[in-house]
Amino acid sequence: MAKKIVIATKNLDKLRELEIAFDGLPVEILSLADIDDFPDAIEDGETFEENAEIKARFFSEKTGLACLADDSGLEVDALDGRPGVHSARFAGYHAHDVTNNQKLLEEMAKVNATESPARYHCALCFVDVDGSKIVTTGTINGTIRTVAQGEGGFGYDPYFYIDENKTMAELSTEEKDEISHRGKALREFVPKLKEWLTCSLE
Repeated sequence: MAKKIVIATKNLDKLRELEIAFDGLPVEILSLADIDDFPDAIEDGETFEENAEIKARFFSEKTGLACLADDSGLEVDALDGRPGVHSARFAGYHAHDVTNNQKLLEEMAKVNATESPARYHCALCFVDVDGSKIVTTGTINGTIRTVAQGEGGFGYDPYFYIDENKTMAELSTEEKDEISHRGKALREFVPKLKEWLTCSLE
């Protein structure tokens, strides 16, 4: 019998990544778009790990199902680690990629920086109905530059250079999954979930 897991997102890109990663596992994946229209979880944690757990526990309690949530974002050294846990709402609570990237450029200009060491970080938190949890993380280091390249990806990808000439937005889906912060967190998470499912379904 497949275990139902709610993924705490309506982001189709994230959902697609997870469906691929969980292929072959005895799970049925649901997104927030598949269930009742719940309010947003209040993400008031100080770290990605704390926010991922807040979301996972919130939606597990609301749905009565196991839940997997992630919190991820960009840390820029020149901006003292911002936007950090506020990456998705850097330009405001209902911000989107265009306005967040504009805010990034404005903040870089304020500190007279055209590039800076930076990293993407991702935390995944799975909370089962009994309160048990699994947490994994992943990080990719790179450089933020104020010149965009590439049409793919999402978020800050056009400004995140993985080497001198290429950004995350210029990678294929497969290339990005191989090196991304979320990809790393998922590769650590999947065997732990498989082990948990084996024990809980016995």
